[in-house]
Formats: sequence, structure tokens, C-alpha cells
Amino acid sequence: MTKNFNNGNLRPTEKLLSVLSGSSTLHYDTWTESRAFRGIGRASNKKWLAGIHPSTLLTRTFKRAVDSIVTLSESGEFYREFPKNIKTPDYGDRWGRLANYIEINNRAIANMTFEHCCCGIISTIKLLPAIPPSAFSWANCVILSQIWPNIFGDGYNKGLEENSIYGVRLNAGYSRNIIDFSIADKVSPEEQFRAFNDLAHFRGLKTGYRVVISADQMKIAHPDGDDEGFDWCNAEHQELWINECVKLCKLGFEAIFIDSAKHIGGYDCENYTGVGDLPEYPQMQYILNEIRARSGMTTLSFVGEKSSGDFDRYKNLGLTAGTAFINPDNYETVKDWSEKLKYARDYAPGVEVSNDNDTGGTPYEIRLERIKNSLFGFELASDKLPSFMQMEDLFPLRYDANTHLLMMTNPSYSTDGTPESHWYNLFTHDDGIEYNKKTGELFAYAIDK
Repeated sequence: MTKNFNNGNLRPTEKLLSVLSGSSTLHYDTWTESRAFRGIGRASNKKWLAGIHPSTLLTRTFKRAVDSIVTLSESGEFYREFPKNIKTPDYGDRWGRLANYIEINNRAIANMTFEHCCCGIISTIKLLPAIPPSAFSWANCVILSQIWPNIFGDGYNKGLEENSIYGVRLNAGYSRNIIDFSIADKVSPEEQFRAFNDLAHFRGLKTGYRVVISADQMKIAHPDGDDEGFDWCNAEHQELWINECVKLCKLGFEAIFIDSAKHIGGYDCENYTGVGDLPEYPQMQYILNEIRARSGMTTLSFVGEKSSGDFDRYKNLGLTAGTAFINPDNYETVKDWSEKLKYARDYAPGVEVSNDNDTGGTPYEIRLERIKNSLFGFELASDKLPSFMQMEDLFPLRYDANTHLLMMTNPSYSTDGTPESHWYNLFTHDDGIEYNKKTGELFAYAIDK
């Protein structure tokens, strides 16, 4: 049944379905059911797709993507109309201390038609059926690489020219790489994000996004003038940064991954690779507290890039988890740190499969071992350490691409200018499909915990 998308009673997912498909009525997807992986043991009702090439999902229509998501319903109930009141999976206020964070480069999988780039949030929704659901004791959280416009050419792919996600324009709405602005008069950017969060939450996933804090990597956009350089000493700029984050949290995001967080307050800056000043330590304490207070969300998880042995520094800053401190290649090391930190319930460093600076070349066997150690390196599931991985750790990229390249540039790998060709060529095929199947097998046992 076709619905009027101007109906104020329609939820964002219904609006997207009506606008993109002409109908919000869902249909059971036997294709999905026949290919679904299931959790082992008591997790047998948790389902997702594995052993597939991402283009198989990315080339499906939005309608078929939602059909697939609802077909995978953990309750076993199929909904002909997408439920109106979707709540975030409940793992308590401190869920982020145990979570697996999976960063999806939503720009890289956007709709690339010749030189234009858009609709990354729709593509990410299409990929949700292939993200393993959360376990009984801990959540899987999807982190989006891009939310705001980038400085160097938002809405375009420019081959291998600089087009970095790390260069951000604030006060300019949301990225043309990510939002479908062709329908923004019917489904606003905010509603498109809300639909993504509702669908992810229905899948049993938490969600979050990446932010940068290096001053020279941010600009303040002015509608009637030139962009202004960001300055942490400018109270108006600080206020804008806080409010941009709060708006997203109110749309359903619960995790914020903070680039360069280790160096806040001038700490260990001989290894700082960002550009420009960083917030002072008490300033960032205030900022994170304000985001929590203004959003009214006690469940927010703040994840800091990099960590060290000075865990109190990060805990007192207000962070929930950190990255790249624990050796991911040694199961016993991971398990030992889980035991050492089991009473640290507010903050813990985590196990990193790979990060946004990964330049590729890590053998599949090593990645799989790191995922295994991340998912099983504990005595009790309640003592699990957080973990961090990239899209490439689930869906291997083509051999001449890597995570960092796709953060710094925005190439299209299409041979004919179509998005279908780009999606097909972005990822590896037979070996990537087999690898993705093996990650599915690891998660199948882990989500029983």
C-alpha cells in the first residue's frame, strides 16, 4: 500500500520506503532466509548474512534491504509494517566498555555515478544484514566514518586526489557523500540518519560516528562568507562542536569515536600526527560532560583513539574505551589483560584488529586470529575487553585499496561510471567471500556469550 510521505504519523523508515519504493509494506525475503548464518547454541535466533560479496547487498533496492533486515528478526516474527517504536538494544549505561566497534566507511560504499558521490547512508543500511548481531553480554556497534561535509570536495569522487574525511566543515549540515539530497524535501537528512539508527537498532546493533578534534582539520562554514578556521579558544566554536554532536546523539547515535584523543591536553605530542591545536584536558572533560547532559543520554560511549598505561587519565577525561594498547596477536595476552582490568568498569583499553591508518597487506589469517582473540580473550564474558575493527576486517578490499587510502581519498573503481561496477570492484571476490564466511563462523560462536 502506497502512503503519503507527508503524513506526520510516518516514521523515518516508512518515509524512506514510501519515497524510494512507493510502498512501506514489507515482504518476507526467502533469499535472505536461505543464506542466513545463525548463532550457535542459545544464540540460534540471532541471524545475519555471511559468505557473501558486499555488492550482492549494495545492488539490492532499499525495499529489499529492509525486507532482509526484518526477515532476520531475532524474535522470529515478521513485520509487514516496520515497527514504529524501535529502542536501542539495552546493555546498560556502561555497554561501551565491553563493545566491539566496527567502523564502516560509508563514503567508500556510497552511490558513485561518474564523478558524483551520494547516498552513503542508504548503502550502509543495505549492508546491515551482513553485520553480525550483538551477543547476550555485549554489543556490536557500527561506527560511521563520515557524517559532516569534507573540506576537499564533498559530493564528488576525485580519484586518488586528496579528499580526506579528516577535513571537516561544521555548520554546513551533513555530507552530500552520505545523505540522499534528491529526496531531502520529503525525507530530511535527520530522518535519513534516524532511519539508519532505527534499522540498526532493530538488528540489535548500537551505532556511533567518528569525529576529529584537530583544530586545523576543521572549518566553520558561513552561508554568506568564506569558511572560518576552527579555534578551540573561541567559545562559539566550542559551543558549535558540542551542539553538532548533541544533535546526532538525539537522532539515535550512542557512541562517538574521537580521533587523536590520546593527545588531548598536549599528552605525548611527539607522536601526534594531526594538524592544529587540540582541546585542553579540563576543556574536553567539560565538552564530554556537556554532550551527555544536553543529549539527556546516560548510555553514551566515548571512544578514544590510542591508549597507554595511564588509564586513569582517560577514565577521568570521560572516555569509555581506548584503542591500540593490547597486543591483538596473542590470545593469552588479551585474556591476561581482561583479567587485570575486570574491575575497571568505567574505562578499558581495547583489542585492535586494525585501525583507520591501516595500509593493507595484513594476511587474512592474522586478521582472523585478531578477531578471534577480540571475541574470546576472557575467562568470563562480563570481563571482555572492547575491540575495534574496520570494514576491511569483515569485507576485504581489493588488493590495491586499503582503509587509510579510502579515508584520505575517494576513488571510484567503476569501469563504466555506474555504482554497481564500483561496488563490484571495491572488494575482493572468491577469497574475500571465503574470508567473510570464516568471520561469520567466529561470530556464530561468540554471540552465544
